[in-house]
Amino acid sequence: MIAENMARVERKIEETCRKAGRDRKEVTLIAVSKTKPLPLLQEAYAYGCRDFGENKVQELTEKYDALPKDIRWHMIGHLQRNKVKYIVGKVFLIHSVDSFRLAEEISRESVKRQVVTSVLVEVNVAKEESKFGIRSLSEAAALVEQIAVLPGIAVKGLMTIAPYVENAEENREYFQALKQLSVDIIQKNIDNVSMDVLSMGMTGDYEVAVSEGATYVRVGTGIFGERDYGETASL
Repeated sequence: MIAENMARVERKIEETCRKAGRDRKEVTLIAVSKTKPLPLLQEAYAYGCRDFGENKVQELTEKYDALPKDIRWHMIGHLQRNKVKYIVGKVFLIHSVDSFRLAEEISRESVKRQVVTSVLVEVNVAKEESKFGIRSLSEAAALVEQIAVLPGIAVKGLMTIAPYVENAEENREYFQALKQLSVDIIQKNIDNVSMDVLSMGMTGDYEVAVSEGATYVRVGTGIFGERDYGETASL
């Protein structure tokens, strides 16, 4: 089932890239594996997936220890400052930096471990009360500039979580806004900042996101099926 689902998602990404005049290599599929047991991740790995996304620090670290070390782990959930120390040096990319204090903690732990941690600034483009992320585009741009001077951190781009909608087209405006914000930031020529990464689009709207410039799409349900909040939900 996992292989079939991944093949289906890959086909859709490839088709969307073709229609948008983009190279398929520009888009990385992240398998969002939160709450999923190891055998399902191993199936996705066997298919060829090397990018996995987790929401919880403990779950990410346990899977990191249990699975092959060539996996690129993405922290896509809200990150508390007191949990940063557990993932620095293990995570490939933190998608959810939404405050200077969190960035400071990532910087501190990165310097301590003598690594550079790649991060994205999370922007709540739709200004949803229920979601984390910076709600003002201008404040997001300012945070990028603030973070850029911190040692041990590399700002790679932006992330957003669009609203859950029945019609994916309704989210196009949010993806366009994030893309435009990245262009505006590029024009500032800030040292230690690249806007190579736009992490946007999930199971319900990744095709629209890809057509608007997404470089990372985060697909969980479309690969693994509905989430199981049973035993693993406490991780």
